[in-house]
Amino acid sequence: MKLVGAEIIVESLKREGVRHIFGYPGGVVLNIFDILYENKDLQLILTRHEQGAIHAADGYARATGKAGVALVTSGPGATNTVTGIATASMDSIPLVVLSGQVPTMLIGNDAFQEADIVGITRPCTKYNYLV
Repeated sequence: MKLVGAEIIVESLKREGVRHIFGYPGGVVLNIFDILYENKDLQLILTRHEQGAIHAADGYARATGKAGVALVTSGPGATNTVTGIATASMDSIPLVVLSGQVPTMLIGNDAFQEADIVGITRPCTKYNYLV
């Protein structure tokens, strides 16, 4: 069975025991949101803003002891999560934040909604990766 990238992400989250995802859809992550919409094992909680998603994921982690998961789009969507990421980091709250990014060939070219979110969040995360 062949899976597309969005399906791989959702299946990986399910295998890790994730049951709730907080997010705000946009641009490059719409394929992931489409898969989440079709999936009955994960509850997608849509927020009105990326800051709401990250703080809801933080609150979920604090209340349950499980990692909070947030999903946002690239550029401003990703940068809107930085305060929540830093807050959780300072309090040792487990978060997994997935953000979109422009296509690899456009990174560093001032593409629409491009932001160096890996570099921006490096000081306030344990791990961050560009996939």
